[in-house]
Amino acid sequence: MENGKMKSNRTGKLISWLAMLTALSAVGAAIKIPAVVGSVALDVFPALLAAALFSGWAGAIVAAAGHLLSAMLGGFPLGPFHFLIAVEMAILVWIFSALYKNNKKVLAAGLFIIGNSLIAPIPFIFLLNKGFYLAIVPSLLIGSIINTGIALFAIPRLAFLVTKTLSKRDGRS
Repeated sequence: MENGKMKSNRTGKLISWLAMLTALSAVGAAIKIPAVVGSVALDVFPALLAAALFSGWAGAIVAAAGHLLSAMLGGFPLGPFHFLIAVEMAILVWIFSALYKNNKKVLAAGLFIIGNSLIAPIPFIFLLNKGFYLAIVPSLLIGSIINTGIALFAIPRLAFLVTKTLSKRDGRS
């Protein structure tokens, strides 16, 4: 029974962390980067934190939720296409996690930036037009670099706190 209670306590703490990071995505969503479409924001760095500090799946959940919150605050300028973007964000953050956790941090950051700014918007060439793609890429590139930079700065500073919080046996210090 003791082991089950410890696992439940750890799960509760993980859910709390993910809720805080998703809320931080909502705050980041309010910080917009000038773009053709107003949904480029600082909403993904919390997902990168979750991916590096917890797991790829945790990061993917925060990424998808964070993007949808950002799009909602921006008035869903791309309508239902935001669900496609949320899936793309989740996949990119999951890949970031896999590489980051295998100590390929530079590759993880580089692939995330390239994937988010150049590869993820490719479907919009076919769904909208090439002009939209060419117009959105510079803003996505700047946003991806800023989000990734914030995450890479914060991850090592939060790693100890996360480890300490999740390793406590009960609610007491």
